[in-house]
Amino acid sequence: MNRHSIAVIAGDGIGQEVMPAGMAAVDAVCAVHQIGLDWHELDWNSDYYRAHGRMMPVDGLDILGEHDAIFLGAVGVPGIPDVETLWGLLIPIRRHFEQYINLRPVKSLPGVPTSLRGNQPIDLVIVRENNEGEYSEVGGRIYRGLPEEAAIQEAVFTRHGVARVARFAAELAGQRRGHLTSATKSNGIVHTMPFWDEVVRATLADYPGVELRSELIDALAASLVLHPERYDVIVASNLFGDILSDLAGAVAGSIGAAPSGNLDPTGRHPSMFEPVHGSAPDIAGQGIANPIGQIWSGAMMLETLGHTRAAAHLQSSFESVLADGVRTPDLGGQATTEQVTQAVVAAVAALADQYVG
Repeated sequence: MNRHSIAVIAGDGIGQEVMPAGMAAVDAVCAVHQIGLDWHELDWNSDYYRAHGRMMPVDGLDILGEHDAIFLGAVGVPGIPDVETLWGLLIPIRRHFEQYINLRPVKSLPGVPTSLRGNQPIDLVIVRENNEGEYSEVGGRIYRGLPEEAAIQEAVFTRHGVARVARFAAELAGQRRGHLTSATKSNGIVHTMPFWDEVVRATLADYPGVELRSELIDALAASLVLHPERYDVIVASNLFGDILSDLAGAVAGSIGAAPSGNLDPTGRHPSMFEPVHGSAPDIAGQGIANPIGQIWSGAMMLETLGHTRAAAHLQSSFESVLADGVRTPDLGGQATTEQVTQAVVAAVAALADQYVG
């Protein structure tokens, strides 16, 4: 039996509710496929911050580095600035472990209404650069507290960083429908975006089977709302990818169902898997949080760990549950988090013969 050590950070808000759901669904499919997972739960969240003044221990990254993957719920609560929760946990993990790809699949789910007027299926993947770009630490403030106070934030794009995300996206597009869209804003951002365009074009020269199209981010955002079915793979900078993936997830039905993977494609470091939805304090504690984003992120984790058949089995299981109408309120249903979870676990058992044997 294959065994993997998984660090678990449920975090805050609905993260505390969807994480047990994700673990239960992953455990169910792993039992069928004889995959051993050792879960190691870590209480790093806003309560930890209040008690210790930091989101994780001083040696937190060393602790995470001992595991094969990281399974994250969500972080953030009212009363603690996001800059503390994100820059104290999520972003250091992404950068220390060189998780330079943020992979966000978006697709139509059975029985889940989209914002489209027609019935065209959505099936696209957003490849977001995850380590540099607009989310840079370079900058600061001057004249604090004075009328002329100013803030400066520098975007940092390197040839190495842009080329490797473009290469990953091109290879992914080559395995799919062969279409790659690059998000840009080179008509208004005069240094970094033309550089992004140049490096992406140069990189794609090595992939003659992939069609490259650059689109300005504002037009691309509008087009994603109106015609998401036209897109295959989208490659974007850190900020643009973040915005586009939330937008596309909402168009597909709900960001509550949207998964993501923070990947180190080299495999030198653990990758991290998390739903897109955030901690959603407005519904936390009500038992109605959508667990599909966490479960789908678990399927992505299994695929990255090399268990593609188990990942497909888990995805088919939650899709069959949605098709049967077992959905949380954000997807137009009446089911609780627990009811959806139980239904997915039951579907794993019901579909086992299709994936094992």
